[in-house]
Amino acid sequence: MMKVSALDLTKQFPRSPHEKLGGYAHLARMTDKARAKAAGRLGEYIYPCPLDQGLLEFLGVNADAFLRTATEQDDSGVVEWIRRNAKIHTPEQIDAWNREFLSRTPQNEESRQRFLKTRERVAPNRTDITSWIDLLDLEEGREVPQRTLRA
Repeated sequence: MMKVSALDLTKQFPRSPHEKLGGYAHLARMTDKARAKAAGRLGEYIYPCPLDQGLLEFLGVNADAFLRTATEQDDSGVVEWIRRNAKIHTPEQIDAWNREFLSRTPQNEESRQRFLKTRERVAPNRTDITSWIDLLDLEEGREVPQRTLRA
């Protein structure tokens, strides 16, 4: 059993949810957060947060089992573990889940208000940003392409 080094999320950001690992959006980020949690360097982040829960549910794997795997395996080992232990999905199902996940918008008024407050603080001029994932990337200083607003 090897110990994988963890990012210090009190000093740096985890990978973007847009960065895919094993074909899954958010898996690289969730792996970073799980490793940081195990190392006591999670900072303000939460593992498993609601976004993590969504991916864990889609994969059909337990948060604690994933946490153990992420701390014992490098990224390729995590992907291999997912292939062996997760629900089987077609590439089309994974693509559909990725698209839905990455375009997720606030689902209720409370969530919408939190979203708008964060967007106002982070980038008040970016009214084109409507998904949580794009807002998260902006908040963590990553470049987000200008989106075309649909009427």
